[in-house]
Amino acid sequence: MKTKLLFSLAFLFAFCSFAQIKGTVTNGQNEPLPFVNIFLENTYIGTTSNEDGNYELNITEPKSYTIVFQFIGFKTLKKTISVETFPFVLDATLVDEEISLNEVVINSEENPANIIMRQAIANREANQERIRSYKADFYSRGLIRIKDAPEKILGSEIGDLGGGLDSTRSGVIYLSETVSKLEFLRPNKLKEKILASKVSGDSKGFSFNNAIDVDFDLYNNTVEIGNKIITPIADNAFGYYRYVLEGVFYDDRGNLINKIKAIPRRKNDPVFEGFIYIIEDQWTIYAAELDLTGTQARIPAVDKITITQNFSFSEEDAIWAKISQNIDFEYGLFGIKGDGRFTAVFSNYEFNPGLKRNDFSREIVSFADEANKKDSIFWNTVRPVPLTLEEITDYVKKDSLQLIRDSKVYKDSVDTVDNQFKFENLIGGYTYKNTYENWSMGLTSPIETISFNTVQGWNADINGFYRKSYEDNERYISFNGSINYGFSDERIRGTLGATYKFNNKSRPYLSLAGGVTTQQFNGNNPISKSLNTGFSLFGEENYMKIYETAFIQTSYSNEIVNGLRLNSSLNYQRRQPLFNTTDQAWYPQDDRVYTSNNPLNESAFGVAPFETHNLIKFSLNARINFAQNYLSYPDGKYNIPNSKYPTLTLGYEKGFASSIEDYNFDQIKIGLRQGLNLNSKGRFDYNIKAGKFFNADDIAFVDFQHFNGNQTQVGTGSYLNVFNNLPYYVGSTNDSYLEMHAEHDFNGFILGRLPLIKKLNFNLVVGAHALATPNTNSYQEYTIGLDNIGWGKFRFLRLDYLRSYQSGFQSDAIIIGLKVF
Repeated sequence: MKTKLLFSLAFLFAFCSFAQIKGTVTNGQNEPLPFVNIFLENTYIGTTSNEDGNYELNITEPKSYTIVFQFIGFKTLKKTISVETFPFVLDATLVDEEISLNEVVINSEENPANIIMRQAIANREANQERIRSYKADFYSRGLIRIKDAPEKILGSEIGDLGGGLDSTRSGVIYLSETVSKLEFLRPNKLKEKILASKVSGDSKGFSFNNAIDVDFDLYNNTVEIGNKIITPIADNAFGYYRYVLEGVFYDDRGNLINKIKAIPRRKNDPVFEGFIYIIEDQWTIYAAELDLTGTQARIPAVDKITITQNFSFSEEDAIWAKISQNIDFEYGLFGIKGDGRFTAVFSNYEFNPGLKRNDFSREIVSFADEANKKDSIFWNTVRPVPLTLEEITDYVKKDSLQLIRDSKVYKDSVDTVDNQFKFENLIGGYTYKNTYENWSMGLTSPIETISFNTVQGWNADINGFYRKSYEDNERYISFNGSINYGFSDERIRGTLGATYKFNNKSRPYLSLAGGVTTQQFNGNNPISKSLNTGFSLFGEENYMKIYETAFIQTSYSNEIVNGLRLNSSLNYQRRQPLFNTTDQAWYPQDDRVYTSNNPLNESAFGVAPFETHNLIKFSLNARINFAQNYLSYPDGKYNIPNSKYPTLTLGYEKGFASSIEDYNFDQIKIGLRQGLNLNSKGRFDYNIKAGKFFNADDIAFVDFQHFNGNQTQVGTGSYLNVFNNLPYYVGSTNDSYLEMHAEHDFNGFILGRLPLIKKLNFNLVVGAHALATPNTNSYQEYTIGLDNIGWGKFRFLRLDYLRSYQSGFQSDAIIIGLKVF
């Protein structure tokens, strides 16, 4: 009964309160028209109709108004009304636009659409420069639905997703709204102050429907929607689009509007397909209806994205400006199918108000106080697009459910069910949680961690953890521990650790850890335990080389100022060498035996690569993201690195107080890493690292600078941090070094132009890798490969051919694996 009352009140508020001019927009068949632009003539005060065709125009002063109804494909309608009392009901019926080719003089020598688009491209920058800066009001609403969902994904229950799914396994899983003030300065300065934010079912939540995420300016050469998408009026658009003039019509001001269909020349290029409307003589955009596939956007889960933009003219400013934008999408993955829509409305423009660069900082999103505490009266006053019945229902349902689900009784009842031990916990581990008090604890299963190496033989870990969060996860403390047992060396090792996170702004972490463990000589762990297990047992290739360390370590990390994060650690270590204890293999090779555990000499069985010793090691590292922008949410700071500049890392490491004096050392390090989107030509990434040791002539091999090699021909992790044809410890040094990696992913720029091959949707990737150290010849690798290999939406495979050189040709290899940047 209470829920029904809440629903009724919300429905009345949504449709009866505060809407001063309201109504329904329909077509000639009396069908509702969604997303019609409704605004006061010669102003940017307006709204759009919702999916049910209903609209609300918040006008408070009784007088005469001319209301404009504008919608692509229909004649613009103007209605002059005299308002004496509120609310005022004004319905509208739009008739189809008469689009004709009769008035177009066809030049047999050239496609008329090409003539129009050349003019639009030639005037692109001039039209863009008409708005050097602006201030505006911004409203955004995001809705994501699931139309069908399985009970389980990969054996795990997915539940009802916070009350979003009903018994038919469908429903709204995300609904949110944002009201903001915007300031913009060309070319790319955008600042947003969020006045109000609302998330269905989460009274403490903050919407992520930011203006920066939907800032798709079709006057740019590209817009970023997952991928860099080439716009229909880009400078190089004719290399990617064919154009067809579908027809012309006149708007309410007598402007001739050309309806142009943009057709991709190649199916999988990063381009749109659809219609763009160009105003004759002014060569500006009147509207756009453009589609994009998930393949083109490089968002595998998405089937289709549709962007609709509408522009309106201000006679006072002589400017066409965007007043509304809809982003519709359909998606499907792992049996889940759904769709969604993000609606944006721009209003109350103030053009060219004299904004300057120093009016903007690196903070691009901020929130007003109590932005997520606004009540329904506020929202019904400011919301430019009325809620649909589906949205009203979702708000009422989830807000009611939240009261229940936030209660101790409910959370305890859910935990009682979830905390029951199940058979699958023997394999996947067990977690016990107290959701109301925000803590959890658990154990991993040793079955998950079983591995084999020639030092420990078969070995497995049992890991345990405890975590307690405070203030909606802004702070937390965690404890973790592990026990490892090796069945061949009959040795138990274990570690304990604790970490405290102080806040969610600069994210400072303090941790303390200690124990006894095995460690690869290369601390980057160049070969995984699973790969080493497979190559050892099936091929007698024991690539993993380990030693034992007993340690106590404390670490601290914090972002000192925006873009500068410092990481420091101080640890005491007692290191000792380890030796093979087993030669077990499932498929012994006649011409092969296991190598020693000495990375300096594979045949040095029983010979230690270093002497047992104690050492204290201090490290200080800085990571600098130049010109880093950030979003200031009340619950945290979210950084956005600037791709125009590389990320710089600086490091200093010192080993001292060693029980063997020669093992003390100093090292300085520097690194640069950057990824550059080259529009239609793909993406170029590089990673450069260099360093220098001091007083390190006779240090332990543990402290050498090691480089990530690969002898498995299986590619894993980032390809920008590995030499895929270099033995694991061949290049290790205690002197100076220079390491360079670079790759270019053409993203269909080349293969997308080749007949038949383009249907495979593979991407060509080329790379170069180099390593230089004193007293040895430089090492180089050159690669050419295919990325995006797979089937359907699952395209995670990569295949590379590689040639390596060191004083001439060394060898070649085929690398099969995954590419992860």
